[in-house]
Amino acid sequence: MHHDFMFATGIENSYPVIEVDGRPKRIDQMQKCGHYERWREDFELVREMGIEYLRYGPPYYQTHLGPGQYDWSFTDETFQALYEMGITPIVDLCHFGTPDWLGATFQNREWPQFFAEYAKAFAERYPWIRLFTPVNEIFIAAQFSAQFGWWNERLCSDVAYVTALHNLCKANVMAMRAIRSVRPNATFIQSESSEYFHSQDPHCEPYAYFLNHKRFLPLDLTYGREINAMMYEYLLDHGMTREDYQWFRDNNVRGSCVMGNDYYWTNEHSVCADRAIEPSGEVFGYYVITKQYFDRYRLPVMHTETNTTTERSVEWLRKEWANLHRLKLDGVPILGFTWYSLTDQIDWDVALREENNRVHTVGLYDLDRKIRPVGEAYKKLIAQWGGILPTASATLRPFL
Repeated sequence: MHHDFMFATGIENSYPVIEVDGRPKRIDQMQKCGHYERWREDFELVREMGIEYLRYGPPYYQTHLGPGQYDWSFTDETFQALYEMGITPIVDLCHFGTPDWLGATFQNREWPQFFAEYAKAFAERYPWIRLFTPVNEIFIAAQFSAQFGWWNERLCSDVAYVTALHNLCKANVMAMRAIRSVRPNATFIQSESSEYFHSQDPHCEPYAYFLNHKRFLPLDLTYGREINAMMYEYLLDHGMTREDYQWFRDNNVRGSCVMGNDYYWTNEHSVCADRAIEPSGEVFGYYVITKQYFDRYRLPVMHTETNTTTERSVEWLRKEWANLHRLKLDGVPILGFTWYSLTDQIDWDVALREENNRVHTVGLYDLDRKIRPVGEAYKKLIAQWGGILPTASATLRPFL
């Protein structure tokens, strides 16, 4: 049965470069989680769940070998299998890393053009694909790489952050435009972490206010939305030019976009008196924060990522679903829901900052491909809701 509503999962395919024993090392989640050997089995599990949409992408750093040079061997095999199995991919083209030949960094101003060429080459090679996430979680990619010093360029400054943000957003928009040039009916499902910063006391209010505007910058730039004076000054003070900013106003393709919101219990933060940020846990939850993003951008919405570890996962799934369903009943055009990812992950308990090879038990299946309780619960949820969800055809048909 084909569902209008997009129930999805994903194959976790992050590949940032981190420092291990003083040397740079690529951390490839598809390799760590056994997907390169077991991809056929993984796709069968997707089908077994009753899931028709899969967030999935080739390992960008292995596929884009140089300007105009691509190795499509793994991609040809896997995407042909998805096509034959009737699984619709939401294609994830850049997931937290760039190829070594580009410096494995988001600081390279030449990268957006090369990435757009890669995106166009992909779209030309697989003409049946219509759903894309060109650059995954720009907020996280820029912050972890250029503000926190954890991944890729491993820098810690506002100048580095603004440079990474600029390049990531520009790559995202240029890729969308490049794909549209060969696939005019393509739809772009952003996958962006939805964040909120709570102030611990009145003295923290100004900084929390700043951070609650800063969280919107990746989508503001991607969608060409006018930003306030405080954010404009922040960008210009840290290396973006007026021309750089104007480019986003002139080049966005928001009319072809679905706003994907990712929500985890780590997405809400507490701002302390010394400007330190601590985890607050879930205070507002998916409903409140997604509504803030929807009110700002007025685009169709998809819940593109959520998970938690085994002991809380079934309860978390039910709660996320209840939040999403209530949003839908309250008039927000919600097109889909995603439990991310299909299998457990490795070292995401420390945000891939360290290589401990520790299993993070957040999958629908464990790494032996045995179903977890949350897998059973999600399978049941899809069976129950798949045929009756009020996905107004008016909101969805233009996108599929």
